[in-house]
Amino acid sequence: MEAAKEENGSVQSLEKSRVLRCKSEVIPIMDAMYVLSGKWKVPITIALMMGNKRFTEIQKEVIKITSKVLSHELKEMELNGFVEKKTYNECPVRIEYELTDYSWSIKPIILALRDFGIEHRRKIQEQRGRKSLEQKENNMPAKN
Repeated sequence: MEAAKEENGSVQSLEKSRVLRCKSEVIPIMDAMYVLSGKWKVPITIALMMGNKRFTEIQKEVIKITSKVLSHELKEMELNGFVEKKTYNECPVRIEYELTDYSWSIKPIILALRDFGIEHRRKIQEQRGRKSLEQKENNMPAKN
């Protein structure tokens, strides 16, 4: 009976350890996904990787984003330390947005996501092509 309790305690201890290890892996990933979440943060980041831009320049590069959404996203990115808003004391005042040094650390991840997306799209198109071919073969009348 004691051995069973001890073994059960060991199993529970191992399970707790496994759960904690899993959480320690997942939590940082969730934090990263939060910073990149939504439809617009990655395209805005990519546009700014090409250089500092004014609000309207970003809006032209990030197709279909409204000024209200862009404004909200830039503010959120600024709060997360991803974007810096620079105001130049000129007439008229010029405001530009630029990536912070910290935000450049995301570049390899964005490139990896791009590569994954290219490969995923190719794979899906290939699968659809095979299914389409199979459907055509299955719907063809039998040869006599």
